[in-house]
Amino acid sequence: MKPSLLLLLACTAVLALGARADSPEEPKALVQKVQELAQKATAMAKDAFSRVRESEAAQQARQWLSENAELAKQRLVWLKEQLAELWKKTPAP
Repeated sequence: MKPSLLLLLACTAVLALGARADSPEEPKALVQKVQELAQKATAMAKDAFSRVRESEAAQQARQWLSENAELAKQRLVWLKEQLAELWKKTPAP
């Protein structure tokens, strides 16, 4: 993730230099362009972080499921046995 963020910041710097080259005589326009580019870069970084978090959460869920699948099966078998015993003890109407 760090290389992606560094690349994003480097791209922003290059775009800011490009914006300055496009409008060397208008500092307000330059400031506005840099602000727009910074907002875009911020949005892209937030999106990247969000994807990483979602990916990590999905990976943790898969790991938990794989680690606990056998335990869940065992508990379902036990529950089935308990229900069968309870069913046998219930008097017929």
